Amino acid sequence: MHKAVISGTGLYTPANSISNDELVESFNAYVQQFNAANAAAIARGEVEALIESSSAFIERASGIKSRFVIDKDGILDPQRMVPRIPERSNEQWGILCEMAVAAAQEALARAGKTAADIDGVIVACSNLQRAYPAVAIEVQAALGIQGFGYDMNVACSSATFGLQAATNAVQLGQARAMLLVNPEICTGHLNFRDRDSHFIFGDACTAVIVERADLATSANQFDIVSSKLITQFSNNIRNNFGFLNRAAEEGIGAPDKLFIQEGRKVFKEVCPMVAELIASHLAENQLNVSDVKRFWLHQANLNMNLLIARKLLGRDAEPGEAPVILDSYANTSSAGSVIALHKNQDDLPKGALGVLSSFGAGYSIGSVILRKR
Repeated sequence: MHKAVISGTGLYTPANSISNDELVESFNAYVQQFNAANAAAIARGEVEALIESSSAFIERASGIKSRFVIDKDGILDPQRMVPRIPERSNEQWGILCEMAVAAAQEALARAGKTAADIDGVIVACSNLQRAYPAVAIEVQAALGIQGFGYDMNVACSSATFGLQAATNAVQLGQARAMLLVNPEICTGHLNFRDRDSHFIFGDACTAVIVERADLATSANQFDIVSSKLITQFSNNIRNNFGFLNRAAEEGIGAPDKLFIQEGRKVFKEVCPMVAELIASHLAENQLNVSDVKRFWLHQANLNMNLLIARKLLGRDAEPGEAPVILDSYANTSSAGSVIALHKNQDDLPKGALGVLSSFGAGYSIGSVILRKR
């Protein structure tokens, strides 16, 4: 059994950013057009008038101030409100592959590795571009990696679940090193005409190199002490888009073919589950919550993260204990907690403990205990 470490992380950030003010301007223009077009039906009580949004509402509800996106113009067009991402020929690298390669190149550089050192690729994300062939195999080909690749989807917990899979492969000797990438174009499945959720998501891609400790040479490494995963079925976060949609024409284009959630129920049910999982995971490894110097939590909602940290610590988290990136990135699904890790790791001293945690649809929750080498 080999010891596994994280030896490098990488991040791809799209060039375009949308502020809350820009998003609200587009949304409110749509609302005004809808209400004007349906004025008579609204007056008769046959159609419910839409309510405008505001930047203050968004920030209060989520902590989000802006988000990076693959396409800005299509989202902000009140007549469209969908990112415009043209199809590419089968002979071109797909957009998820392109994002993954960019993030992977930074992770490889930080790890001091090349494609020749990697034996496997896992693409773990919520928003896979296609059914097959696996995007991971495309990324493998684009980087020139020999070995194997596969895709997996555990919604917002895809990164921690993928991290456990990558760790297992290294520990069991199936690979010297694994590349885990989380390319998320969350705006592709977001309903920008839904006031309660139109602001939630952004786009990004993260990458992590997991390798044998005896082969690792990078300056910033983390021992993967332990991982713990749980799932519990819930319909409170759901997206019914899938391969069978064409077999049920009556559902095509319905709101449930995009992201939908019962936000208040998610908040009430998931926060205690996450805190309990992390606390029990630490206890199983003879560690105290007070031993943890940093919590890299899933970046879905600021209020959720504040509550989880408070439940764990018995107090509000100090600046730096639970870093936040969702103010500028928004929720990037599986990439969020890894962005927090990528941007908030180099300052930790040797021996410092951290917990990488995710939570999302399923419910799926992951906890990974890391120790700075």
